[in-house]
Amino acid sequence: MAVLGLGPCSGLGRRTAHLEGEPEAMVGPEAYRLEQGTRYRGKGISPTRAALGERAGAAFTCFLSPPGGPEEVVPPSDFRPTWPDPLAQLVSSRPLKDMSDPHSRPLQVEPLSDKYKLYESEPTSPSWPSSPQDTHPALPLLEMPEEKDLQSTNEESHIVKIEKPTERSKRRESGAACQGSTGRGGLSLFQAVGYLTGEMKEYRSWLKDKALALQFTDWVLRGTAQVMLVNNPLSGVIVFIGLLIQNPWWTISGGLGAVVSTLTALVLSQDRSAIASGLHGYNGMLVGLLMAVFSEKLDYYWWLLFPVAFTAMACPVLSSALNSMFSKWDLPVFTLPFNIAVTLYLAATGHYNLFFPTTLVEPVSSVPNITWTEIEMPLLLQAIPIGVGQVYGCDNPWTGGVFLVALFVSSPLLCLHAAIGSVVGMLAALTVATPFETIYLGLCSYNCVLACIAIGGMFYALTWQTHLLALICALFCAYTGAALSKIMSVIGVPPGTWAFCFSTLIFLLLTTDNPAIYRLPLSKVTYPEANRIYYLTVKSSEEEKAPSGD
Repeated sequence: MAVLGLGPCSGLGRRTAHLEGEPEAMVGPEAYRLEQGTRYRGKGISPTRAALGERAGAAFTCFLSPPGGPEEVVPPSDFRPTWPDPLAQLVSSRPLKDMSDPHSRPLQVEPLSDKYKLYESEPTSPSWPSSPQDTHPALPLLEMPEEKDLQSTNEESHIVKIEKPTERSKRRESGAACQGSTGRGGLSLFQAVGYLTGEMKEYRSWLKDKALALQFTDWVLRGTAQVMLVNNPLSGVIVFIGLLIQNPWWTISGGLGAVVSTLTALVLSQDRSAIASGLHGYNGMLVGLLMAVFSEKLDYYWWLLFPVAFTAMACPVLSSALNSMFSKWDLPVFTLPFNIAVTLYLAATGHYNLFFPTTLVEPVSSVPNITWTEIEMPLLLQAIPIGVGQVYGCDNPWTGGVFLVALFVSSPLLCLHAAIGSVVGMLAALTVATPFETIYLGLCSYNCVLACIAIGGMFYALTWQTHLLALICALFCAYTGAALSKIMSVIGVPPGTWAFCFSTLIFLLLTTDNPAIYRLPLSKVTYPEANRIYYLTVKSSEEEKAPSGD
């Protein structure tokens, strides 16, 4: 019975067919092997390698010989055939002994269409170089990347992404979920709010490679807001709006002080990160504002800008000197440079100065006439925003309301504690029979505002214990301010923010074994929400280490 090959090797099958009982002729790969045997041995090729050559020759003959073609195609001796992966599977599936046995069946080639069924669903435009791993039966699904991904990479390279079907389905579901949330606008809204609140770190990073003028403007704006312990340029813009509502001349004087103070810190090569955070600008801002507030001259007395600039230049020097001492206890300098500079200026000039006369400050010399029935509740409530505005020396309730908005933009907790501090200062002033006019002007509240902000979440991590501590500190600050106001009136100078600095530094030096009263390292202080996250992170890490330490 004759055995014929199928498919594209039918010609080879006819050449190797034989009948039973007839002598067998050495044709095809066997003849090629015997003819080239001497050449293999002469070149030192092993029998195994020679057998591989036989298989290659048979495959080459099978692949290139059409039906009814020439009797034999002999490849060159230095030819190294290459073929697609399905043909490699075909040749490797034939045992070596089948190729060398003259009585074996002729080489049978399966239709190539069956071999390519696995690849019909895959894109055919890219091609991968064949490798031994390509024929492994346990290879996971090969998934081509999208065309847009291929265009972004080198066109000459081939990207193969190995992915299981379950992972692909999960990826598609997650992608659909992300597109749905983005389409609703929820994620973009939260991102936009996050860019404007806190310290606006993304904006600071964006400014790093921009012009120095833009960076300097950012530093001045941050310094303007740092009066309220806020490191946010948007809050600084809002504060400037509130100052313009109060008095444009005060705004000019305060802005000049902030600019000169920041420039002086740059000239003195102070720490650049401190300058970028506005820590060398807020004292100059207060110097310029309060010198204009306590000036007896009318608004736009331009000669006043000279002592404003000179006094503001002293603020970075005082800050650096005080910081070298306070850093031993990891304490901030607060507004001590402003207090020192302005107190010295007001004491040096005084009310009767010819060039720069100041507001007359005298001690109380008579018993005030206080009738409790004459207290006005609307004015008492209005004193809450005014007390916040008096941090900048402003007595306009609208200005105080704008300042509360500036605090809320950076941190709602800061805004809350500022309002609470103003209320505590007002109530404390009522308990010591302070004249109503003084309370309405917010002069008993502004130190309490700063003290409540500093303790209630800024330098202490916010817990209910530290919240109570902030209320106590604000109350202590109110009474301290009343005492210092009377003491300093004897020498004819206003109390400034001495009460805030004194009270807050005392409470920051508090020692306790209560883990809930946690004072943050000065390098980790940002804003109350982020400070609490840092505290909870440290607390959880300590709790994880506690069992292993035991």
